[in-house]
Amino acid sequence: MSVYKNDRTAEDIKREITAVIRELKDPRVAGKMLTVVRVELANDLSFGKVYISAFDSIATAREAVKGLEHAQGLIRREICSRLHLRKAPELKFIADDSVREGIELFRKYDMAKKDVKHEDND
Repeated sequence: MSVYKNDRTAEDIKREITAVIRELKDPRVAGKMLTVVRVELANDLSFGKVYISAFDSIATAREAVKGLEHAQGLIRREICSRLHLRKAPELKFIADDSVREGIELFRKYDMAKKDVKHEDND
């Protein structure tokens, strides 16, 4: 399978998982600020890793991953029907802290930028 089709399918699955997460009623998932960071698919589309991040903390992401693993059958069925796939990939949900790390990095960058600007004014 071409890399382009694999990447396109991964992005489609990412979009649909995000939509399904909004519809879930599991208290471990509902109402949380969750982000699907990325989806990595095997070449034959039989297996996929889904990286989930939460704005609150990595503990929130880990709790949400437990809820998503519990709802994996529903998520796979929805992906299969929405994307018209013959077989939905087996999904493994992984808690990821990259969004929070990115926010921290951006905050540090802003602070450093303000310090440089303050030194230039002196």
